[in-house]
Amino acid sequence: MDSIWCRTCQIKERAPLRRDLETEVAVIGAGMAGVLIASALQEAGKRVVVLEADRIAGGQTGNTTAKLTSQHGMIYRYLTDALGEEKARQYAMANEAALSEIRRVIAQRQIDCDLEAQNAYVYDDDDVKKLRDEAECAAALGLPASFTEKTALPFPAAGAVRFERQAQFHPLKFLRAMADGLTIFEHTRVQDVQEHRLVTEHGTVTAEKIVFACHYPFVNFPGLYFARMHQERSYVLALENAPMTDGMWVFADGASNPYSFRTWNHLLLLGGGGHRCGENSTGGKYDELRRKAREWFPQSRETAHWSAQDCMTADSVPYIGQYAASRPDWFVATGFQKWGMTTSMVSAMLLRDLICGKKNPYAEVFDPGRFDTETISGVLEESGHAVKGLTKRLFQIPAETAGKLAPGHGGIVFLDGEKLGVYKDEDGTIYPVELRCPHLGCQLEWNPDEKSWDCPCHGSRFDRFGALISGPAQTGTHAELKNA
Repeated sequence: MDSIWCRTCQIKERAPLRRDLETEVAVIGAGMAGVLIASALQEAGKRVVVLEADRIAGGQTGNTTAKLTSQHGMIYRYLTDALGEEKARQYAMANEAALSEIRRVIAQRQIDCDLEAQNAYVYDDDDVKKLRDEAECAAALGLPASFTEKTALPFPAAGAVRFERQAQFHPLKFLRAMADGLTIFEHTRVQDVQEHRLVTEHGTVTAEKIVFACHYPFVNFPGLYFARMHQERSYVLALENAPMTDGMWVFADGASNPYSFRTWNHLLLLGGGGHRCGENSTGGKYDELRRKAREWFPQSRETAHWSAQDCMTADSVPYIGQYAASRPDWFVATGFQKWGMTTSMVSAMLLRDLICGKKNPYAEVFDPGRFDTETISGVLEESGHAVKGLTKRLFQIPAETAGKLAPGHGGIVFLDGEKLGVYKDEDGTIYPVELRCPHLGCQLEWNPDEKSWDCPCHGSRFDRFGALISGPAQTGTHAELKNA
């Protein structure tokens, strides 16, 4: 299930860390955010080291749909009402500045990354008033927004909010170029962070400043990010022989056709099927996209499919800034919602200024230390999901047994008197996993679309054999069979 980006761009492998070293800034994570942050700091004269648990772009960056835009769904009316016009404008102008900076860097370095100017649209079925209001609000904040009744969709829509002068690109071609010249250690998972010291399996890094750019922060205290975010999954098909759409299209919440569209090369990317991580027990997300592809584009053929995972904050604004008040030399960039390509550059510009002691005009709205009524309600909601996950582990009674489990499927069973998650391969071999997520103990759930074990509380994922796919968990969740 590799994305078209991973299939069409290879990034040279870097050696793991095998010694102790010292540096000014250590960045955890070599996805889009980590690489851009490191590049901006190095350009500002800082000595920077990047530590990556797997491969450069081996996490969520390779699974994006790669839209470069300040058009983040129906967000600007909400931001203006919830946070006030000043902070809404900070959010808007930060993303426009990031888009301009990406264009500048690509031109300056002459990066061949399939950059294309495109308009960005968010559509709805029938609520024209809502669309017009969003367009007017966004335009008042200084964004290139307007309402249009014309759509390039394969189904009827009331219209869309259009953002002009946005863009799309090939994320890995861009990232490959940006990683050149950086000191990056791959296959180097940070196991512990102690003030200014990062511990890995084969060496330590002592740094004056530390940046968490690893998608989801794995240090729970301080910061409490596990109580302020959840993760959501979504799915994409790449279709050939489908009509090419003009622009990049996403849906407004509540739309009866909740799908996204953009083109690359000769392919149409059809996205949808979003859900909270750990809440896809019935599966069928790819199948639903395939049904829609057959309905709308009967001559099309699927050439690739993949999924993405996004960190969602309590108030819909990313956390970019100081990690926690008690850790003045730790910084974080997380909670990008579904807009990580542009927000990664926002993070690079903002954290560069903070670490270099400069004032950034957009810092306030992204401050992780913000704490208002909207955030409080969101934190309570996230905490409720965590409690639900822990309770479910203790009290749910599984209905299946290992003997009834179909080959090629996973489920929750009693095995040798213990409650386990098991996967049965096509040969009938049983592979058990401990259902307790090693992060904070929530019960894992089987995801039949991807044959993975997913945590509904904080979004950690494990393959069918229990090996870690993505955090915040830092270890796998294997179990041993008794009398095996």
